[in-house]
Amino acid sequence: MECAQDARRSAFVTAARNAFFQNGYAGTTMSAISAQVGGSKTTLWTYFPSKEDLFTAVVDDVVEQYGCALSVVLSPERPVAEVLEHFAAAMLSTMLSPPIINLHRVVTGEVGRFPELGRLFFERGPKRGKARLAEYLAAMMDDGRLRKGDPALASRQFSSMCQSNSFQHALFGIEAPAPDAVARDITAAVDSFLRAWGPETKA
Repeated sequence: MECAQDARRSAFVTAARNAFFQNGYAGTTMSAISAQVGGSKTTLWTYFPSKEDLFTAVVDDVVEQYGCALSVVLSPERPVAEVLEHFAAAMLSTMLSPPIINLHRVVTGEVGRFPELGRLFFERGPKRGKARLAEYLAAMMDDGRLRKGDPALASRQFSSMCQSNSFQHALFGIEAPAPDAVARDITAAVDSFLRAWGPETKA
């Protein structure tokens, strides 16, 4: 019985993800999702009392499947540049995946009318990734391997540098980033970050 319930819930989430990506948040209705999966709206409401709850489940599902940057190991034993390159590669792999791109587009397109969507998506994805990186950067600052400063600010700056080229092109449909272009973005971001946050040299 539990497996059947899990399968039913998963079917609703999959149908909702396709609907949100195709029609946007405002253009998606609970009735349409229920009709696509089969059964009554009452059954859908049993799992998800509101459309926002259903969208939350879609975000969680996509982040769980594609959010590899949230689980990448940030080893304090490895050189800082190497760890940052590893994190950046995982982050861009996540950010450039079609489901994550589609989520960004949906949220960006609807946040003016539904501001809670922006908060919901940010807290479940980007905020968690930046917090993990900030924790690592704080440890490196304490160890003298990076210049002392605000680790949260440093995390935001590094994330922004990583996303400034290939991700922007993918998000706006300009072109699909080639692997070598992504690799150059990572190298440039790490180099720029370490120039700004590398340990202070004694005169």
